[in-house]
Amino acid sequence: MSVNIVAFGNERDVLSEDSQQSSLMWSYLRRSALISEIDSSPSAEHARSPVTTEYQACVFGNVRLVVHDCPLWDIFDSDWYTSRSLIGGADIIVIKYSVNDKTSFQDLKDSYVPMIKKALNHCSVPVIISAVGARKNAVPCTCPLCTLDRRSCVTTSEGAQLAKEFGATYLELHALNDFYIQKYFGGVLEYFMIQSLNQKSSEKMKKKKKTQKCHRVQPPQLEQPEKMPILKGEASHYDSDLHNLLFCCQCADVAFYSEDSSKVVEAHKVILCSVSHVFMLLFDVKSPADIHDPSILRTAQNLFAVEAGAGPPAPRGMPPCSVPVRVVVKDSVFCSCLSDILHFIYSGAFQWDRLEEDIKKKLKDSEKTEHVLEKVKCILKTPGKLNNLRDCRSHQIKRLYNTSLRLFFNTPVLADVIFTIQGATVPAHRAVLVARCEVMAAMFNASILQAMSLLICAEMYQVMRLQHICELYIITQLQSMPSRELASTSLSIVSLLKKAKFHNSDCLSTWLLHFIATNYLIFSQKPEFQDLSVEERNFVEMHRWPSNLYLKQLAEYRNYIHSQKCHCTVM
Repeated sequence: MSVNIVAFGNERDVLSEDSQQSSLMWSYLRRSALISEIDSSPSAEHARSPVTTEYQACVFGNVRLVVHDCPLWDIFDSDWYTSRSLIGGADIIVIKYSVNDKTSFQDLKDSYVPMIKKALNHCSVPVIISAVGARKNAVPCTCPLCTLDRRSCVTTSEGAQLAKEFGATYLELHALNDFYIQKYFGGVLEYFMIQSLNQKSSEKMKKKKKTQKCHRVQPPQLEQPEKMPILKGEASHYDSDLHNLLFCCQCADVAFYSEDSSKVVEAHKVILCSVSHVFMLLFDVKSPADIHDPSILRTAQNLFAVEAGAGPPAPRGMPPCSVPVRVVVKDSVFCSCLSDILHFIYSGAFQWDRLEEDIKKKLKDSEKTEHVLEKVKCILKTPGKLNNLRDCRSHQIKRLYNTSLRLFFNTPVLADVIFTIQGATVPAHRAVLVARCEVMAAMFNASILQAMSLLICAEMYQVMRLQHICELYIITQLQSMPSRELASTSLSIVSLLKKAKFHNSDCLSTWLLHFIATNYLIFSQKPEFQDLSVEERNFVEMHRWPSNLYLKQLAEYRNYIHSQKCHCTVM
């Protein structure tokens, strides 16, 4: 089994001074946890067509992935046969452009999109249109009536309108980082990969049934549901999950301020205290008598100050309230680098060399750089030991960080969530739960109905990117519901289907029809099933799982086995 992806267009920012900017497809292949055995060596086909770069890799373990990246649109003008062949063999097409290159976007819209439509010839190949980069001349605006950034930048409404005319999925990637590449672009791309593999598997099974002769009576084969995403194993995302928690500032209970009272960054007590006794002392997790190290006390007093009245008093080790605690950073140079330092801590506190490079680039002063790094080493200092982090290497700090969170496991220290299980209580920390578990994140934030309400508002104001995010959220939440919960839930899937259709959410409405068909035995017993239209009912009956044919074959097979048992020739 293989998946072929063809990417057209140049996403490089024409206004950027970075000539070494990585391409979208190469960034995805390098960052995705599902990709392995990447080979970007030039092939014979690449030698004949230098405007095309071919990558080969493995995805989902043993599925062959072939990516053709064509950054130059000239291939359509100079070699129409090659471009048509690439499109004809594609399972997924990615069209990408820079939001700061209005001229190239206009050429794409006027000339090359019609060519791609012609080459597809009504084939149902999924297309992803990716707008890459942050707009340079103005703050990006998603309002369709705003003309603030239409002179030299491609607006959101222009990209969304192109995707709507093409019948494509529209994504905006403001940066090629882990969040936009793995969880946003990668999630949509992997969804279409799974759809392609399911379709190929179904076609292969049908072809095999036609050619294979049956030599003996066999039980009927139950096929997999059509076009439904499957669960897949993933590598650990522990470090990246915590890093993303800092990025989104969800459940933050600490706010750092400079001495001029301007907010610098928000963070989480449990993460900070897991790596530093300075923060344990600052947030009353430990008292000065518990630490027995004057240097740590001096570091806490010289660097930070918790503002009086930041929150009501609470028992030691427990959070004071939901309002973030205000912490003033006394050292202005250290404060200017605080964002980089927190990224270092949240990424696992083991990329010391990278932190050193980032601070050097920001300060551009060797003495100030050494001053900040020494402060970081003091924060990471272990009580009673010499501050020998000057010569330490990554694995030593990583070992310290990986074990320190265990100090807060199943204890009320800094806990802000309590689970009650059969009379027993288990304390936990909301920030860690939200970072590591999508179900918990949904429970502490929006529900499916709230996401549908937001989708309706997004469609009303034509904020297409927000609409797609809501669609993916609803699909993800429904996929995670077990069969028992689906059977007992009061949530009306048919009602969601009606709303999705009414508000032009074609992707979600199509998926919900397949979802009902795949879980036919559950939904056919619910009263809401009768609210389906005749057209919808016919679709569900045609694509139901298990199919009527399978149930009939299964009954015949059971009758056959029963008849053989009744006429035993041995006895």
